[in-house]
Amino acid sequence: MPDPGFVHLHVHSSFSLLEGALTIGKLADLAKADAQPALALTDTGNLFGALEFSEKMAGAGIQPIAGCALALDLPEPQGPRGVHRPPKPRLVLLAQNEAGWRNLMALVSRSFLETASEDEPRILMDWLAEANAGLIALTGGPSGPIDQVLAGGHADMAAERLDRLATLFGDRLYVEVQRHGADVERVAEPALIDLAYAKGLPLVATNEPFFAARSDYEAHDALVCIAEGRLLAEGDRRRLTAEHRFKTRAEMLELFADLPEASANTVEIARRCAYRVRTAKPILPRFTSADDSAGDQLAEEAAELERQAREGLAERLEKHGPAPGLELAAYEERLAYELSVITKMKFPGYFLIVSDFIKWAKAHGIPVGPGRGSGAGSLVAYSLQITDLDPLRFQLLFERFLNPDRVSMPDFDVDFCQERRDEVIHYVQERYGRSQVAQIITFGTLQARGVLRDVGRVLEMPYGQVDKLCKLVPQNPAHPVTLKQAIEDEPRLQAARDQEEVVGRAFDIAVRLEGLNRHASTHAAGIVIGDRQLHELVPLYRDPKSDMPVTQYNMKWVEQAGLVKFDFLGLKTLTVIDKAVKLIHQRGIDLDISQIPLDDEKTYAMLAKGETVGVFQVESAGMRRALVDMKADRIEDIVALVALYRPGPMANIPVYCDCKHERAKPDYLHPMLEPYLKETFGVIIYQEQVMQIAQAM
Repeated sequence: MPDPGFVHLHVHSSFSLLEGALTIGKLADLAKADAQPALALTDTGNLFGALEFSEKMAGAGIQPIAGCALALDLPEPQGPRGVHRPPKPRLVLLAQNEAGWRNLMALVSRSFLETASEDEPRILMDWLAEANAGLIALTGGPSGPIDQVLAGGHADMAAERLDRLATLFGDRLYVEVQRHGADVERVAEPALIDLAYAKGLPLVATNEPFFAARSDYEAHDALVCIAEGRLLAEGDRRRLTAEHRFKTRAEMLELFADLPEASANTVEIARRCAYRVRTAKPILPRFTSADDSAGDQLAEEAAELERQAREGLAERLEKHGPAPGLELAAYEERLAYELSVITKMKFPGYFLIVSDFIKWAKAHGIPVGPGRGSGAGSLVAYSLQITDLDPLRFQLLFERFLNPDRVSMPDFDVDFCQERRDEVIHYVQERYGRSQVAQIITFGTLQARGVLRDVGRVLEMPYGQVDKLCKLVPQNPAHPVTLKQAIEDEPRLQAARDQEEVVGRAFDIAVRLEGLNRHASTHAAGIVIGDRQLHELVPLYRDPKSDMPVTQYNMKWVEQAGLVKFDFLGLKTLTVIDKAVKLIHQRGIDLDISQIPLDDEKTYAMLAKGETVGVFQVESAGMRRALVDMKADRIEDIVALVALYRPGPMANIPVYCDCKHERAKPDYLHPMLEPYLKETFGVIIYQEQVMQIAQAM
């Protein structure tokens, strides 16, 4: 292929939180538009976007290079007291090969996990000495360890630092030169180039883009103010330049025409980097002791699953008996079928792990929900105590949960008592190793109202004016409206924009920033468990509010990386029920919630009066009215009502009620459908019914 001339090696995405204003999709578009063959992502201090970047760039035909701009813990040069100390210098590290990627993950993970929570995450030079194989280092430009001290007149310290880095990286160290027109660059560049030549080190030209085009500069400047709590009008704050945009190859070659080797070295580095981060198949932790091979592990876990499932089913049937009209043979046939599918899909370990922590919770008196979602359709789950619903009793289909024709990970949503959920998570940490269990990161974004408030503040607009504008922006979490759409749909917002220049300016900035990542936090319920130390599989983050490590990939990408998610949901209702049972016990009455009958007439009489305040899922005013209309007298009615009570299907509630009370006849659409729709009076309510109808017809 022809020489591309220049490759971007120091690029920031919106995962450089409240600093980068380029989404990964936008980066792919910009690089593709300029026919750039490769691109390196070097977000500030993290690898949040590494896998998404790799997949999207490769999809666009661009070579992705994984990297990071990591803070180095170095001694500061001596200066007069009271003088502002610069932030920790940042070194750019790029992964050449798989060993380099593993070292990069380990370094980034350590920077978060081994730095005090109140300090900026950073790495030590000693860590670099241990883990630099497969990594190419760039000196970081104006925010790097060399330029920072050169700009302050500390040439000896700069030479000493460069020697130390050269000792560590050898021919994998490049001296980075940037030209954005900033004073620190102009001051440091002559000495930087002289130093590189004197030590025989290669130069590399970089542009450090934080936004797409010059027209985005003001919006990005506002983003920096939002991040640092400053105002746009303030003069003594951090500023970038309009040149921190995503430049074309031609622009960069022209900018560094006097240093052609610095541009040529960008291409050389890209060619030296022959690795990209990839997705992986699900990696489950070992439940059994088998470790000779993956085949042995699967065989042993399949045997253990079958043993536990058969014993568990026997206990269930002895206690509750089969569903009316069914023989034991139906259960045995269904169990054998499910076990064969689970083994064929290589998921025995998943079922055993979930069953293990649920049984532990129940053995320690921690309330666990009876099961929710499609997992309730599994007889194996019922046998293993994962769920407490007999799927044959309620005609629930296993295929809705696991289907060999649609390979996807099983996913049990498990509810625990809100106050004791953490005990179960700690058990899992001890069972599989604290370094193999982590929470999952989530990213809060700048949303329509929030970003408008932030921009209004940095522009010093009156609070009352901003509040009034924000209240004109619809807020519907189920169907979010973008700020741009809100302005197009609301004449009062358009009028405010046209009447006041500052409002128009605020709208323009806010629209450009909307949707960017604002902060990192943790997923409310998701936990991942690995078969080895997690930093070998994904980079890790530290949430100051948690004592557990957190994956740097969000829920979508952590699963693509091969980690399996387990949901530990905290449910307040379980806590309330548990406390009620204990209070009743103090009056000498022992109540077993799992043994409550489903046909209690007094309960249905109470429900028919709408007396359900505080009852999970049926306490809203609309639901109470529907209960009065329906006059439910069986559990199937309650199940149907909960399923129907949502936008769209709600229109069928009167149809269901009329047919139930024989005010109308059920319409089955076709005689073949009656067996599947008889229970719901001709109304198609459940996914199982749709699947059965499709199969029958």
